[in-house]
This record gives sequence, C-alpha cells and structure tokens, in this order.
Amino acid sequence: MDFKIILYTFLGYLVGSIPWALVIGKLFYNTDIRNYGSGNLGATNAGRVLGKKNFYIVSVLDASKSLLVYFLLLSQGYHTALFAAAAVVIGHCFPIFSHFKGGKGVATCAGLLLAVSVGSLKTFLLQFLLPAIIFFAIAAITKYISLASMTAFTSAVIIMWIFNGDLATKIVFTLLCLFVIYRHRENIQRLLNHKENKVNIF
Repeated sequence: MDFKIILYTFLGYLVGSIPWALVIGKLFYNTDIRNYGSGNLGATNAGRVLGKKNFYIVSVLDASKSLLVYFLLLSQGYHTALFAAAAVVIGHCFPIFSHFKGGKGVATCAGLLLAVSVGSLKTFLLQFLLPAIIFFAIAAITKYISLASMTAFTSAVIIMWIFNGDLATKIVFTLLCLFVIYRHRENIQRLLNHKENKVNIF
C-alpha cells in the first residue's frame, strides 16, 4: 500500500477520534455522558442524556468528520480519500482521545455515505436519501434507533452493490456495515429479548 494512503488513513483515524458528544456534554452541560445512559459517545446517547436537539447536533458533527476528511483528501485520489474517511469511523468508535471508548459509527458512516453519493442525482437519491428515509421511518414508528440505523445502512449497502460500479467502494461499505452491526451486538440481543430502550428523536 502507498505510504501516502497509510499516512492519510492515520490522520483520518485522529480526526475520527474527536469525541463531539463528550466535548458538547462537558462544555455546555458540565456532564460526562459516559457516566449516563448507555455510556456511548454517540448521538443517540447524547440525545438521551443531554436532550433531543443534541441528537441532531452530535449527528451532524460526527458525520462532518468523515465528510470533511473525504473532500479534503479527494484531490489526493478517490481511494485515498475513501480509505482515510473510513478510518474516521474506526477513530470514532475507538477514539484515542477518550480511552478508545466511543460511539457506534452510524453518523460517521452516514457522512461518508453522503460524500460518495453526491456525484450524481441518481446515487444521491438511491444510496443516501432512500436509506435516510428508511432510517427516519423506522425510528418514528418503533423508536428503536439501533434498528433504524442497522436497517438503513444495510439497505444502503445493498443498493450500492446493485448500482455502484466501484468494487473498492462496495467492499469498504460492506465491511463498515458489518462493523456497525457488530458494534450493535448488545442492542440486537436486547431487541430479540424485547428489552431495547426506545428513544424519541422527533
């Protein structure tokens, strides 16, 4: 692998390690959200602990990490930008700045999905907007954010395998999808046992 890709991938990991949920909690609420709710540094727990609006604030900030890394590095080559932005997801889940305990990667994956989908109206509508609609529909009906996240991201990957022509993109997003599902393994168990916590984000 090119040294440049390795370097930018590491930088992507560092950017992903910025724990926005922790920053917002401590800066504006004097609260360490790791001590409340699920303890995760993600948008869902931020919304649960700090208030509904912070679900959206943290979601946008976390998504912006992968989105910005992708577009800042696009001039270095598409695959360089793709791999570096994918590393943002790893950094978000295992952040070096907060003892390697972060979120579950949904928002950062969404940011990267948006980044690779804006090339044409077709890819934007199919790869990003349709899964986003699926997410909000399931979240509104069931109040299970974990279920909405996994279903929406899985649908995005399936659509990508049908309509996206770049093999590396499909492989990267498939691996990210499997990783996100793995990160939700405890949620899956609670869903099966009908014990998953409901969160109203509307």
